[in-house]
Amino acid sequence: MKDALIISALSVVPQNWGSAINGWLARLPLGRAAHRALIRWYCRRYRIDMEAFAGRVEDYDTLADFFVRPLAEGQRPIDPEPRALVSPVDGRAAAFGSLDGHELPAGAGMTLNVRELLGDERYLDGEYAVLYLSPRDYHRVHAPREGGVLGWRYLPGRLWPVFPYATRKVDNLFAVNERLVIRLESPGLGELALVMVGAYGVGRMSLSFSDLLTNTGGRARDEHLPAPIPVARGEELGRFNLGSTVVLVAPKGSLDWTLPPGEPVQLGRPIARLR
Repeated sequence: MKDALIISALSVVPQNWGSAINGWLARLPLGRAAHRALIRWYCRRYRIDMEAFAGRVEDYDTLADFFVRPLAEGQRPIDPEPRALVSPVDGRAAAFGSLDGHELPAGAGMTLNVRELLGDERYLDGEYAVLYLSPRDYHRVHAPREGGVLGWRYLPGRLWPVFPYATRKVDNLFAVNERLVIRLESPGLGELALVMVGAYGVGRMSLSFSDLLTNTGGRARDEHLPAPIPVARGEELGRFNLGSTVVLVAPKGSLDWTLPPGEPVQLGRPIARLR
């Protein structure tokens, strides 16, 4: 009932403005004591174990800073196995498998049109995985393979929540919400799309190799880089403010998924093996 009320309310209010206001409040300089109290409440509310992260609650000036807190050194070792595809995030394996034409069965009773998700015709018969990030998770996104960034696309859109009830009730939700599509090329795999999907409360997404900030009124952008930007396996690619979803889409027949269905995944651990 609570989830249904949230979706009903958000269907009649401006979601993007609401998310922008949430972000503004999270960045508001309320004073160190107020922010410490807010961050402590957030840790209790979402059962966050600070031992996995760098610093203490007192080291973060605002709740927005805390959202994108870095991990402590050595907390997420990156699997070096040559044929491994590692998780780009901490999260949960919501769905994975092979595409059926342009339809991606994303689990939780939802079907996603991958053509609309990516904004082009690539990977219409490829392999996919949907990784959901909750508010308690680490909110930075990393490269699942070594290689290069070929380009990226920003697709403005709505900011529906992405919890399971919402994905069942909002048709084609991931392709309706705003998203960042990062195009990666990796030896032995070819071209891989990593899609960062925004959600309500995620006031901004950003890229490590661009000055783009989402949900700031900007228009759609499509960047094709003149030369690939080299990235190492596990290198940071971007950040969510709060949490959302990452969708990976790879060429047909390129991967054997080893994900645990519905189970947590951690940055750097293998989730697939190259065929």
